[in-house]
Amino acid sequence: MSSWTPSPEIFQSSRSTVGSLFSAQAAAYPDRIAVKAGENQLTYSQLEERSNRLAQLFLARGLKPGDRVGLLAHNCLEYLEVELAAAKSGVILAALNWRLHARELSHCINLVEPKLIILQSALRDDLDALDILVSDFVELGSEYESTLSSSSSERPVVGVDPEDGLVILYTSGTTGLPKGALISHRAMIARGMCFATEQKIPQHDNFIAWAPFYHMASTDQSLAILLRAGTVHAVDGYDPDKIIDIVEKTEMRFLVLMPGMVGNFADAFRARQAKAAGVGICGAMADLVPKAEIAAATACLNAPYVNTFGATETGLPPASSGVIPVGVAPSSLSKKQSSFCELRLVDTEDNDVPDGVPGEVAMRGPTLFSGYWNADETNAKDFRNGWFHMGDVLRRNADGTLDYVDRVKYMIKSGGENIYPAEIEQVIVKDDRVSEAVVVRRLDPKWGEVPVVFIVAASDVTEESLLAACRAELSSYKMPKAVYFIEEADLPRSTTGKIQRHVLEERLISK
Repeated sequence: MSSWTPSPEIFQSSRSTVGSLFSAQAAAYPDRIAVKAGENQLTYSQLEERSNRLAQLFLARGLKPGDRVGLLAHNCLEYLEVELAAAKSGVILAALNWRLHARELSHCINLVEPKLIILQSALRDDLDALDILVSDFVELGSEYESTLSSSSSERPVVGVDPEDGLVILYTSGTTGLPKGALISHRAMIARGMCFATEQKIPQHDNFIAWAPFYHMASTDQSLAILLRAGTVHAVDGYDPDKIIDIVEKTEMRFLVLMPGMVGNFADAFRARQAKAAGVGICGAMADLVPKAEIAAATACLNAPYVNTFGATETGLPPASSGVIPVGVAPSSLSKKQSSFCELRLVDTEDNDVPDGVPGEVAMRGPTLFSGYWNADETNAKDFRNGWFHMGDVLRRNADGTLDYVDRVKYMIKSGGENIYPAEIEQVIVKDDRVSEAVVVRRLDPKWGEVPVVFIVAASDVTEESLLAACRAELSSYKMPKAVYFIEEADLPRSTTGKIQRHVLEERLISK
């Protein structure tokens, strides 16, 4: 029997992109509201026309598919139309983090070499102070509107493949300069499908994009909502009153809550005696949120907390299927593997580890990004043997659930034993008086490295009480060898709020 190969025309018919799928929704639901920002809003037909005009502008300025356009802006209506214009023209959008230090922002821009930067006027002085090689800029406002009005409203005819890059989102750079994660049309579409099925997102749903659009929490989910003819409510950063205003009036399946604001949001919600119109699920990254805050937020919203484990590089997979019930301060944060991905836990030789043994997460699936921009050495290491190695350590339980252990790079090697800081931190933060515990390595002449801990806690917490709690639950080699009390404001953090452990380790050298 002879084999049969589908024709190129058959292959071509399956090559939908983010731009073409959005246009299909705009044709089907032209009068639905696509995006709102305060009193301003755009319907699907308006967003379709404006993103077409901007895509035509890109091409008129000589940009070609694969070229990069930088966007430096707070959350606003225009952010999504720039992303869609990139999708339709084949250019790649570099979502620039306006909160970065000048050195870091210069690095992010020069790394991807954009041909054009679109920016808000309020950020122009910050951009002008940078050492960058970009000469073409468009400011949002009157200049931007003028350029749009002079462009064609027809959707450009450009060959875009699902594997082509759509957006570059930057990693947090907790131990160095940020890396640019390239996310393709294929990956973004798969993330939208995974979001809809795993989190049971209905068509025409609402989503509040208050986290910065340069973060996956807003870009991934907003595009997923737009590909299902829903409405994105853009809010410029964490503003509890504005978020609560929307929550009281608007039903939504998923309300993003992020570590660092969960407790504050619950307090603001109670202070206003607010009542949600209807929230299906809430939250993100439960491992980084005090358990009492999870209970408080879910009780206010009457919505379970999503126990997520994903990344900029992977989207919501590989383990974001579980939820924490309403009003529960969980004793366990075991996770459930996501659908639409394959997951292995491996040792340093890339061998699968048995249940109960910590192993690095290796994943593959359609939501996966396309590698770090201009970082061949890093990509070769992280994508070895056909799997993306996340750098996170999980432990698989006998029932198939997964427990987060730590980052591989944070592992402390003490006298031949592996110590994961999170194991110690989880014991210490069981004391309700402790609001933050950060374990780092300290060089030791006998053991090579030993764990020490920085603590943010109430004044009545003592070193003796914390060490007693550790002795009750940890092996002797995991015991912290020193306790340093520190003010919350003195904890070094990246622009995305992650603790910069390497800075704390550097402080130890000077002690």
